Amino acid sequence: MKMSTMWCAIGGLALATGAYAGGGSGQSEVKMMDTDQDGSVSATEHAAGAKKMFEKMDADGDGIVTAKEMDAGHKDMPTAHSDSSDSKYSDSKPMKSASAKIKAIDTDSDGTISAAEHEAGSKKMFEKMDKDHNGRLTAAEIQAGHDRMMTAEEQ
Repeated sequence: MKMSTMWCAIGGLALATGAYAGGGSGQSEVKMMDTDQDGSVSATEHAAGAKKMFEKMDADGDGIVTAKEMDAGHKDMPTAHSDSSDSKYSDSKPMKSASAKIKAIDTDSDGTISAAEHEAGSKKMFEKMDKDHNGRLTAAEIQAGHDRMMTAEEQ
């Protein structure tokens, strides 16, 4: 799987960064996930945020997220993005569909995302966003990763 495809998949799912935590601002994502209040997000904090996001999307609590659950979960979020309503992304960059996001990290190819698949993908996303490899994400790193993840520009 290409790393850019995984970026989009995790962006749609874990949005421990963007959709769940504040949409357009890396600073709001840091505030949401930064449980120790040190101004950055550790791998542990990111994993906890991703897990919370997965649980929110898993509406029926069966440990699996379908494209329908993902779409519904994102619609209910206060900073939800849609193809036509988020001008930052919709003007020139089409959003990834839920099924495309799922396909990118669906290691068993069953068309859904398990908690384990989501956790593994979230870990890879953290590693990719941590540009300075210090084990912590800054607001700028989160924002850059979120901007890249939310669009379909890299396929």
